[in-house]
Amino acid sequence: MEIQDRSDLCFPHLLNCSCKKPTLHWSEAVLLNSVMSLISLVTVAFNLLIIISVSHFRQLHTPTNILLLSLAVSDFLVGLLLIPFEVYRSTACWFLGDVVCVLYCYLVVHIVCASIGNIVLISVDRYVAICDPLHYPTRISTAKAKCCVCVCWLWNGLYGMFFMKDDMIQPGRSNSCTGECSLLIDYGVGTLDLVLNFVFPVTVIVVLYVRVFVVAVSQARAVRSHVTAASLQQSVFLTRRSDLKAARTLGVLIVAYLVCFCPYYCYSLVEVNFTSTHATFVVFLFYFNSCLNPVIYALFYPWFRKAIRHIVTLQILQPGSCEDVL
Repeated sequence: MEIQDRSDLCFPHLLNCSCKKPTLHWSEAVLLNSVMSLISLVTVAFNLLIIISVSHFRQLHTPTNILLLSLAVSDFLVGLLLIPFEVYRSTACWFLGDVVCVLYCYLVVHIVCASIGNIVLISVDRYVAICDPLHYPTRISTAKAKCCVCVCWLWNGLYGMFFMKDDMIQPGRSNSCTGECSLLIDYGVGTLDLVLNFVFPVTVIVVLYVRVFVVAVSQARAVRSHVTAASLQQSVFLTRRSDLKAARTLGVLIVAYLVCFCPYYCYSLVEVNFTSTHATFVVFLFYFNSCLNPVIYALFYPWFRKAIRHIVTLQILQPGSCEDVL
């Protein structure tokens, strides 16, 4: 009986403090690994295409696309690092040690928070472009967009250190047994995280988009009405087709963000330790948003589809391809 009990442990020689091996049935484990590996691959591939497109083609070096590039980098890291580590953490014993566990948890906080920050910045950019287009070139420039992106990543890096300070000082403090990688969140810190990374961003995003939607609809009606030459001229200044399309894309992006993030934060209100099957589902749904974002770009941005054709057909390797018009 003792041998059988030991065989169920991650570390059989640590009988009193070893975790038990995950109890997932082999068919469930295979299905989970297959689905999440596919999602990880698609996330990495699509976001890499966005990174190459915006970085290579000079035509795409706009403030909005700089923000999209930053979001693509965070989503790329989710697919490359976070999803594979989460699959391993959920389906196998953690043999990588407490330090790697703390590093993984820090990357989760840093990358995910940076992704949320990027979505907020994109919302602000679209708000200014639609609601105050005459001052957009002076208020939002490529240099300012790059500065905002750097501040976003730096701020969330420091926030991750604050969020993980106890675990960084004492790695493994959150683990109930050896062979586990978990993060127990203090009630006060968890409440602060809920406010800073969900309530506040969602409020800002929704308020800005409602304003963008109202202005975009009114401008579209003004263009269609053609009441007077003066009103038409004003509408030409205030309305750009690309901006309206970007506003619609932002709306889809926000809906996807809410659908993927709401279950995670709602679950975090009632459960502290994310180790159950339900927790695994909401965590993967949380990460799935990084796969949806580039799909949304492919559906709504013609330049992205054209850039993909240039990349896949290796036209970007030709001299002067960075000057191609998409």
